[in-house]
Amino acid sequence: MGEMNLKMLLESQSLERCPFPIPTGWFFVDFSDQLKTGEIRNVEMLGQEWVLFRSESGQVGMTDPYCPHLGAHLGHGGKVVGENIRCPFHHWEYNTEGWCKAIPYGKVAPPIIKKQAILRTLPAVEKYGMIWVWFHPKCEAPSWQLPHIPEMEDEGYTGDRRGSWPVHTAIQEVAENGVDFAHLKFLHGAAGIPPAVVNFKDHVIEIDMAGGYIVGKGYGPGLNVFHFTQEGVSATMISYTQPITLERSQMNMSFRHKDYGAGTREAAIAKKLVDHMIGAADGEESAGFESVDFIVWNNKKYRPNPLLCDGDGPILQYRKWFKQFYADGDLSKI
Repeated sequence: MGEMNLKMLLESQSLERCPFPIPTGWFFVDFSDQLKTGEIRNVEMLGQEWVLFRSESGQVGMTDPYCPHLGAHLGHGGKVVGENIRCPFHHWEYNTEGWCKAIPYGKVAPPIIKKQAILRTLPAVEKYGMIWVWFHPKCEAPSWQLPHIPEMEDEGYTGDRRGSWPVHTAIQEVAENGVDFAHLKFLHGAAGIPPAVVNFKDHVIEIDMAGGYIVGKGYGPGLNVFHFTQEGVSATMISYTQPITLERSQMNMSFRHKDYGAGTREAAIAKKLVDHMIGAADGEESAGFESVDFIVWNNKKYRPNPLLCDGDGPILQYRKWFKQFYADGDLSKI
């Protein structure tokens, strides 16, 4: 017997659940119709609390909570005034880009307010009937834009089914399932390990599983669009997970398909495809993520040096691709 590899045997003592920073990218905040004109709301995500508001003209702002003046919390007593959010303490006002637009007293303002935004805000857009923000730990501008999703933006599609589930792990761990094809057989009970082709290009990952049965794209860490096709009928799962804290995420999904018409064979197949995505469809033995994946996600630890075999998917390539979204923090453990 050769020399024992104690490092391998004892590695679990030093493993962490989530050694990842908050990643850079576009992230879902809420549905547009949930934020009314003039409303202010405190939101926890992206590793901290934020203040979300909608101006009188309908523009969305998402800001750091604490006023640059003397640190009052804008989400407790603050007010929307025109296009700005007003601090309750001394009524300093800030627009959706974080520029100070009004100080109702004093004749000499700090010179910096003429040169730059002084309240951190996140670039915000409304798309797919949702509010999205761009997060970068060093406040850099967006390096790509959200894609066009016909199922969410064009006529001729239907489906109001959606779900939201808390998960006690980091967003990278959740998304890694997308390239872990072996677990579909052993955790979900699928008939076999599906063949798959994966391509990584810039901020996009492309997956074709089982010869076109599941075809999807991921756009950075915060948006995935998967098309499931059976008997010529397709249904779409749009996934938009939010990083809440370093060790907590919120999975969100919407399910859409072409408006095949009530009572048609195609509509029945589309419904079964959606059922399959979210849980166990009638007549199927495989389990949906809701019933099995959370058991693993909520209790696992991250192994930065996994022992992989030839049946595993491109997990290391995926991790290398995902690392581009970490612009800050200690990356030596991932």
